[in-house]
Amino acid sequence: MDDGILDEAYERFARTGPEWGENTLTNHGPMAVEVLVRRGLAAGVHDWVDAYLGKLSELPSVSDRITDVTWQDALGDGRRIGDWSAYFVEQMQEHPWCEVLVTWWPRLLPGIVAGATHGVIRVSHAVRTLLSGDESPAAVTELAHGLAFWAARMRSVPGATEADGTLDMNAALDSIPRITSQQGTVAVRFGQLTKMPAWPASLRALKAPSGPADVQTQLADLVAGAAARYLAHGHGSPVLLVHTATAPNAVLHTLPALPQSLWAPSLSAVWAASAAITAAYAPAQGLPRGELPTGIHADELMSYALKHSDEHVIKFADTALDAFAQSGKSEVLAAAQRVGDLIK
Repeated sequence: MDDGILDEAYERFARTGPEWGENTLTNHGPMAVEVLVRRGLAAGVHDWVDAYLGKLSELPSVSDRITDVTWQDALGDGRRIGDWSAYFVEQMQEHPWCEVLVTWWPRLLPGIVAGATHGVIRVSHAVRTLLSGDESPAAVTELAHGLAFWAARMRSVPGATEADGTLDMNAALDSIPRITSQQGTVAVRFGQLTKMPAWPASLRALKAPSGPADVQTQLADLVAGAAARYLAHGHGSPVLLVHTATAPNAVLHTLPALPQSLWAPSLSAVWAASAAITAAYAPAQGLPRGELPTGIHADELMSYALKHSDEHVIKFADTALDAFAQSGKSEVLAAAQRVGDLIK
């Protein structure tokens, strides 16, 4: 039991915005504390929150109320994060959280790259709390804020298309092409994708799932495959490439709260997002294995991440443990240590 530590942390973060600073960096606080509590490190949450809160911005105020009639006009408008937060808080007061999630998931799925995938990731961490049995007002409000961030920062994957090929996940990951110039912002890099003839073909090359169980298997393979590939390629963009694994893991953990009719579209969307980040940020050639860490014991990984304290290290460690449980590959644990080495 966490003795209310997670709800207290959620309440403290509820007054903060989803972004902070001149570069509009993402507020990872609610996501990281969910990991720490779920992984048995609740005792370290208070100190971590105290250290993290100081750099955050306040939640923007409401400027123009969003309604069930006007919401489409506000999608992807980052200036209206406060409006979206107020809207989803109201929705959670009027409807069960699971009903709101199921209504909005397919509406937001085309914009899965929102906040460099942090929208869907924040939603997933809140859903994990709710599915664990904690349906407190603080947890429900956290889900509202996650959905609001996703809606305000909607961004699609250029050229996204359905998979209908023959490759398994690992082969499909190996076949992802790279953009010509891995320079500039996400928008600049993603803008190059549609100019590559090999791009849509690489997305289609993945075999379509045969059913709901296969969706889960392919997502787990994507998480493990992307996590393992970070080990040799993460230096290309230590922060952005973390999300090639954490985003599909977020979708995987949200599936139990969604109808199975949404599972295959969710796999398709996050496969495209993970592939796009890989194409835009991962170097074509990885570093030699001899220059990389050999790994850390699974039982020590979360303590290592908390001691490091960086939010990306904490979240990737959580994902690496999931991937290790699924694949048994020590590379994913070594990749989690590599994240810590690269992000100081």
